[in-house]
Amino acid sequence: MSERAETVAQDTARRDTPHLAVPHGVPGHPHTDVPPPLDASSTETAPLDVVVVTGLSGAGKNSAGRVLEDLGWFVVDNLPPALLLPMVELGARGDVRRFAAVVDVRSRAFSSDLQEAIRVLAEAGHRPRVVYVHARDEVLVRRYESNRREHPLQGSGTLIDGITAERALLTGIAGEADLWVDTSDLNVHQLRATLENAFAREGKTPPLTATVLSFGFKYGLPLDADLVVDARFLPNPHWLPHLRPHTGQDPDVRDYVLGQDHARPFLDRYTDVLRLLIPGYRREGKRYLTLAVGCTGGKHRSVAIAEEFARRLRADGVDTAVQHRDLGRE
Repeated sequence: MSERAETVAQDTARRDTPHLAVPHGVPGHPHTDVPPPLDASSTETAPLDVVVVTGLSGAGKNSAGRVLEDLGWFVVDNLPPALLLPMVELGARGDVRRFAAVVDVRSRAFSSDLQEAIRVLAEAGHRPRVVYVHARDEVLVRRYESNRREHPLQGSGTLIDGITAERALLTGIAGEADLWVDTSDLNVHQLRATLENAFAREGKTPPLTATVLSFGFKYGLPLDADLVVDARFLPNPHWLPHLRPHTGQDPDVRDYVLGQDHARPFLDRYTDVLRLLIPGYRREGKRYLTLAVGCTGGKHRSVAIAEEFARRLRADGVDTAVQHRDLGRE
C-alpha cells in the first residue's frame, strides 16, 4: 500500500493539486504527509528516469500509474505540466531515482505545456519517456456509460464530442510518445503485463523491447503497431475441419502454417528486414517496437507466425513478448 500526500501550489487550482503516491518501502520516505526535506547543502540534482503517463480520459492512465507505483516508481497523479520539473528536482534531491507522473486534461493548460515541460526535463539532464494510453471511441463510450460519468471536455455537448475534442488536443504529444498502449482489448492483468515488460528491469531499461502482436483484420488494425505484417497470403487452416477448432499455438496448426511453401522464405526475409531496422531504431533512441501480425480472424496463421517471429527475435538477443489480441474471440 502507498500513502498519498497533497502538494499545494499557490497558483494551481484545488482540482489540479497533485497527489503523491509514495511506493511502500522506499528508503527515506516514512509514512507521513510531509514530503521529504531538501538537502540544503547541495544544489546539484542527479538525473532521474522519468515517465509521463498521459492519454485519453477513460483509457486507463490511473491504472497504468498504479502499476508503475507497484513496480517501485514514485508516482504523482494529476500533475500540472508546469510542476513537472520542480517535482522531479525535488525527488532527485532525495532518494527518488524513478519518477512517474500522470498528466491529463484535468490540468487544463495541457498539450503545448506538457511538450515544453518534457523538453526542459531532457535539457536538465533527466531521462523523460512518454507513455500514451488510448482506446477506441466505442470502448471509451462504453466505459463512461457504465460508470455514468461525464467526459471532462464534454461540456454541454455529447460524450463523443468530448472524446473527439480530447483526441485533437492530444495530437502533438501522442506523436512524440515513446510507448503507445491500446487498452481497448486489455484487462487490468494484461495492462500490468505490458507495463512490466517495459519497465520492470530493476531500474535498467533495455535498449529496445519488442512486442509481437497477433490480430484479426476483421476486428480492426491495432493502433499501436509500428510494423504490420499480413499473413493472409498463406492457406487458411480454418477450411480444414481437423484444424479449425485449434489455434496457431497448437503444434498441428503451427506445423501446417510454417510448412507452407512460402512461409519460411517470408519469415527469413522479414527477419532480415527486422535485423536491419532494429539497430537503426536503437541508434535513434527508440525503446519499444510493436510488430503486428494479422490474418482474417487472429486465430491460426497470425498466431503461428507471431510466435515464430518472437522466437527468432529472442534468438537474436531482443527482449520480446508475445500477445494474441483476438485469440478466443471466434
